[in-house]
Amino acid sequence: MTAPTAPRNLHPTDSTAALTRTDERRGVASWMFPAAGVLRILTGFVFLWAFFDKLFGLGVGTEPGKSVLNGGSPTTRFLTHAVPAGNPLTGVWNALVSINPFTDILFMAGLLGIGAALMLGIGMKVATISGVAMYLFMALAAYPFGTNPFVDDHVLMALVLIVLLGVGAQDHLGFGRKWAQIVGEDSWLR
Repeated sequence: MTAPTAPRNLHPTDSTAALTRTDERRGVASWMFPAAGVLRILTGFVFLWAFFDKLFGLGVGTEPGKSVLNGGSPTTRFLTHAVPAGNPLTGVWNALVSINPFTDILFMAGLLGIGAALMLGIGMKVATISGVAMYLFMALAAYPFGTNPFVDDHVLMALVLIVLLGVGAQDHLGFGRKWAQIVGEDSWLR
């Protein structure tokens, strides 16, 4: 009888091994790591686009006259017009609107910080926790869901963030490894 072997690391520290190795036991293909890096970057772009669109009113999701720079409030607009009738947390959303501009500042800082962290591959633990919280708040605000009674796209995106952190996407096509040398491999800033 042979001794059990230690599980293999899903995100090895050797950059060439990360792009070429296949973990036979788990069936993780070598293309998965760069694909996770691309998914991380694209997810970060979603957050950064939302930030810049709301800040400048680029005309895609936010009209120029309703931008933050023109005195618009992204949280007030969303929480007073996009929350469906019958949402059980309407009182919570009204309370958040009542403390503006604090809610807007927190929301915009979150979009910028999460987006930048994901794009660069640094601070993924904090970005994941913050991003999951933001997406879950948005999912709760969207309840009852309009197109699917059980799953909202915000829930799926929250899971994407968790998976990206779990597979070590910050170490692929980003600065995650260099960042780990600065803050430490096990740091919460990782």
